[in-house]
Amino acid sequence: QVQLVESGGGSVQAGGSLRLSCAASEYTFSRYCMGWFRQAPGKEREAVAAIDDIGNKAYAASAKGRFTISKDNAKNTLDLQMTSLKPVDTAMYYCAARDSPDLSLTVDAFPYWGQGTQVTVSS
Repeated sequence: QVQLVESGGGSVQAGGSLRLSCAASEYTFSRYCMGWFRQAPGKEREAVAAIDDIGNKAYAASAKGRFTISKDNAKNTLDLQMTSLKPVDTAMYYCAARDSPDLSLTVDAFPYWGQGTQVTVSS
């Protein structure tokens, strides 16, 4: 049973930074595509960024230039460095994993999900 656990969420003022981390058990990061998604109240879950088995990355338009996804295969961790945060970035952020190495930003392509970590950005 794959288990994903996020950490690093919190409250920050606009323009600030946060670093989210995701740890996994029963799952080998190096073999598969991993991603970060978010969901704001009343909105659908949306992609933020993804990274495939060999380190290729993809970003949603809203994240480009501000967020950086990375992973440490040795530690089996996935990170999301977020800078220049805006109030519209306020959401629950989820770590997700595929059972395929192929890069994707599609919610339905990810069968494994963490419980989420809340990010709140105040103006």
